[in-house]
Amino acid sequence: MSASTQELVRAASRDKQALEQLLVRHLPHLTGWLRLRMGALLRARETPEDLVQSVAREALGELSTFEWRGEGAFRHWLYTRAQHKLQDRIRYLGAKMRDARREAPTPEDSQALLNCYASLCTPSREMASAEALRRIESAFDELPEDYREAITQYRICGLDYEEIAERMGRSEGAVRNLVYRGLSRLAVRLGAANDAPDAPTGA
Repeated sequence: MSASTQELVRAASRDKQALEQLLVRHLPHLTGWLRLRMGALLRARETPEDLVQSVAREALGELSTFEWRGEGAFRHWLYTRAQHKLQDRIRYLGAKMRDARREAPTPEDSQALLNCYASLCTPSREMASAEALRRIESAFDELPEDYREAITQYRICGLDYEEIAERMGRSEGAVRNLVYRGLSRLAVRLGAANDAPDAPTGA
């Protein structure tokens, strides 16, 4: 049986192999989260892989400062650092991003990203992996920012509604509605009606 994330976190401060296992375990979802949060302009200029590697190195080097409160909290700890890295990159590029014209490069492992995005929607089987990625990311980019934040924290980061509500400064009911409406809009844009979630209680 593989070691739990909690065991790896505890061991990583003194065990290089545990560090590598943590990186491997969270790399696919961290990559998917970054691609979704990058937006179209930055995605057209950068690939998330370099950002992921930088985030992972910094975060894993600071594990001694992390207090274990569950795997969802650990992922959020990683993704908070990813968000800071993303914001720094956006500020650095500045006006250059607004002049982006070239198409975003296709990731080497499109299927791994689609597996990550499966928690958001189910792309058509008739589409090639690269095409499906572009459609999902384009549809996601069209959602309002608060929808994107709630969806990624719930479906990608794995936090529960109560935790997201605290981090977003919203009520739990409001977060449920953000996730529901965001995923519903995403399903409509992708023509995937079966992916629309059930309406939250009291919505």
